[in-house]
Amino acid sequence: MPRHHHHVYVIELSRQVLTEARFRKANPDYLGDKPCVYVGMTGQSPDVRFDKHKAGLKANRFVREYGLRLIPELYECFNPMPYEAAREMEVELAIGLRDEGMRCGKRKSMTDAEAPALPPNRP
Repeated sequence: MPRHHHHVYVIELSRQVLTEARFRKANPDYLGDKPCVYVGMTGQSPDVRFDKHKAGLKANRFVREYGLRLIPELYECFNPMPYEAAREMEVELAIGLRDEGMRCGKRKSMTDAEAPALPPNRP
């Protein structure tokens, strides 16, 4: 049986990200009292992936520049999981957090039309 080693994760972003028009445009229904977050998935541990974002390795620009910390209470209960489940959960989690009023970014390569788009990860 294959080992399930994929994870979803949520990163809190500094409110300074709100100075970015592209980020604001992605979620016009944002409630100002909620955090700004980025939702991702990885085959690594969320801690390792966060460190790589901050170091600029295949990093989302908003996470690299504005990422503050992981928010494990929003994702730990789902991990680990198979690759396909992680792909689906990444989209579902982003939509769910956005529906709760958070400003929520995600990778551009997600296929769900409702989920907000941010710049793609860059090598």
